[in-house]
Amino acid sequence: MGLRTWYRSTGADLPFRSPLPAHPGVAMEGYFWRITDPGSGRVIIALNGVNRGPHGPWATLGFAAHPGGFLRVAAHPTASADPTRVGAHAGDAFLGDDRRLHVDLGPDARFDVTISDSLPWPHRAFGGSSIFQAVPALNQYWHPWLLGGRVNGTATLGDETWQLRDTQIYAEKTWGREGFPDSWWWGQAQGFADRDACVAFAGGQIHAGPFRTEVTGLVVRLPGGRVIRLGNPGVSPVHAVVDDERWMLRGRGFGWTIDVTGTAPRAASHILPVPLPSQERNTAGALEHLAGALEVTVRRRGRVVWSGRSALAGLEHGGLERARAELVRRGLDPSATHAPPASG
Repeated sequence: MGLRTWYRSTGADLPFRSPLPAHPGVAMEGYFWRITDPGSGRVIIALNGVNRGPHGPWATLGFAAHPGGFLRVAAHPTASADPTRVGAHAGDAFLGDDRRLHVDLGPDARFDVTISDSLPWPHRAFGGSSIFQAVPALNQYWHPWLLGGRVNGTATLGDETWQLRDTQIYAEKTWGREGFPDSWWWGQAQGFADRDACVAFAGGQIHAGPFRTEVTGLVVRLPGGRVIRLGNPGVSPVHAVVDDERWMLRGRGFGWTIDVTGTAPRAASHILPVPLPSQERNTAGALEHLAGALEVTVRRRGRVVWSGRSALAGLEHGGLERARAELVRRGLDPSATHAPPASG
């Protein structure tokens, strides 16, 4: 194994190196796409967690939509992540990259779209994790690699078929060692009055050995194309106050001040799975809202340069204990898990 391959196997990437190719040896490499259609008020998410367990790779698959509360999750016995570019696969059930997204979790849970006019992450030195991208062996890294584009295709959800025409898209990937942080928060929004605007944030407790800290990364793509990324402690810190129904962030740095407020009722959330790679099973892990309200105001040296509001924001509050408590509150079995079926 060469030095660079070993370094990437820890999850880290050198400055000016793309984090999009799969990292060999990490426990989980998660891929997530989110489609927003402001005209119809529809939102679709699709995810593929490529996990490495004792018996080989397996996948955590998810497909959800708003309105209607549709959710389908599955564990798949095969999985792979592209070692040269962005891409995730799980047999015939999932194919996703920067040009196409195909999901087949049964005749009533299918999704097939093409992606065009992409607006990729523009900064070359670092990805969404910024300087933490270069720190080896963190429990979690984050990179929002697609901040806009156009989607065309169809989605089958139960007994409905949706036609998707010129809808908006966002995509990201996360990766790291076994398990997720004890607590994390996330949000993403398009559907603003300005079509090319995009907001995304992700935060939580990160650690590598004795090093521990809490970090939130905040990304805003302004109308016109400029992308601002805040979240480096001491230089451009983002302060986050989050509970199960409210996400409040303020970031400052490099002359910018960004305020974000998201709200959503807890009862409207999906409970999404997260993988336990070494145990080869999924477990409830996150409260996910597909259509929350989000307001953002961006100031440059005190002057407002853009503000926007979306009623179709994705908002998430994660944590294994939190998700299990919510299952109990809803009268569901918190011990239920999804194990990958035996292959062959």
